[in-house]
Amino acid sequence: MLLTGDYHTHTVYSHGKGTVLENAMQAKALGLKEIAITDHGFEQLAFGIKHKKMPSLIRDVKEATEKTGVQVYVGIEANLCGENGRTDLKSEDYKDFDVFLMGIHRFVKFNNFKSWYNLFWSNYIHTALPVKPPKKLVDYNTRAYINAIEKYPIDAVTHLNFLCFCNVEEVAKAARDYGTYIELNSKKKHLSDEELERVRDTGVRFLVNSDAHSVDRIGDTALVDEQLERVKIPRDRIDNIDGRLPNFRFREYKERNL
Repeated sequence: MLLTGDYHTHTVYSHGKGTVLENAMQAKALGLKEIAITDHGFEQLAFGIKHKKMPSLIRDVKEATEKTGVQVYVGIEANLCGENGRTDLKSEDYKDFDVFLMGIHRFVKFNNFKSWYNLFWSNYIHTALPVKPPKKLVDYNTRAYINAIEKYPIDAVTHLNFLCFCNVEEVAKAARDYGTYIELNSKKKHLSDEELERVRDTGVRFLVNSDAHSVDRIGDTALVDEQLERVKIPRDRIDNIDGRLPNFRFREYKERNL
């Protein structure tokens, strides 16, 4: 599958190995028109991007766009921090960003102990142990996802259900209704075939992203291609292939409000 744009890539500004320019050069070599640099959010305790690094990142993105001709965007993979849907991308930082991704991650500055217990510890335990997660946990995670989608102009939910448990159908319905994409992540196995079928049947739209943490994985779709051999999704429901570019919710929000 050839991507028009890869909107989930990491660099040395957080947990990646390549520079912004190296990512953009690889995108150009592959024939991509666009790429987003979406380093981990500010409250990722191990390797989140730092506010003090933002001017440098913005300069690097501008330079990479000029040198390669690929449209490079300043993005972020924000962290979901609590049941109320709070993410670590604050409205005062919106001016610095073009693409707003969001997912559940570990080692995050969660809202409080309850958020830490559910979004990190309980998810971790039930991922590690071969036991079915309790409905209470699934409902908690589902509410957190949906509250985030409803409150914030999130472009895409990344690796839905990776190392966590939710009602994927209900999250997908919220994403459909608010104009948020569900990402098909080609780095992590995050939806079973049955779950992906349920997501597909809501009518939500998709992006395929590499989640590249190294330059050689920019534009890589192999894992998604393999699953789509089993679970059929109409190609016109995937908005970053076949020359199409996505309609990003965050961009529209900024045009109206900033």
